[in-house]
Amino acid sequence: MSQQPTVRIPPIPMEQMTPEQLAVANILIASPRKRLSGPFNALLRKPVLADRVRQLGDSIRFENSLSDQLREFAISITAKYWAAKYEWYIHSNLAIDYGIDPKVIDAIGLNQEVNLTDPEQIIIYEFTNELLNTKEVSDLTYAKALQQFGEITVIDLMATIGYFGFVSVILNTVRVPLPEGVELKNFKK
Repeated sequence: MSQQPTVRIPPIPMEQMTPEQLAVANILIASPRKRLSGPFNALLRKPVLADRVRQLGDSIRFENSLSDQLREFAISITAKYWAAKYEWYIHSNLAIDYGIDPKVIDAIGLNQEVNLTDPEQIIIYEFTNELLNTKEVSDLTYAKALQQFGEITVIDLMATIGYFGFVSVILNTVRVPLPEGVELKNFKK
């Protein structure tokens, strides 16, 4: 097992948090997340920011018009683009739990050709990859997404990609580690 780099901003023990940090931490623990994880241990250094990021994340994760499957698929593609191992581990497993073929997830994680047959998954894959790799979405891909999902869901897709890019940047910068004992077998930089 390879050694993980040292976490740059470790979690704050609950008993050492300021009242403002504790208030946000308790909201996170009471939320569907049920714990302090991901970027929030670092962001709690600035409780107002942590809470605003939580609110945006709650909207994107829990009030999204994309199906759980397609949302987690887009998040997984975004995590892979940013090489965010923690994000990849969490969301690629959720994508599989929600019905994305494990072979598709493995192919993405290992930089292999992806074979998709589901039309909605194809659109999510093309849209997300175009946006991340070219910094724009072609008229053709945008039109396909708009026709398939409608304007609100396209907005939710853009917001999902953007938010989880933001989260990936934080995770990579502060070096949020994989859970103890986890080694990624389906991830190659």
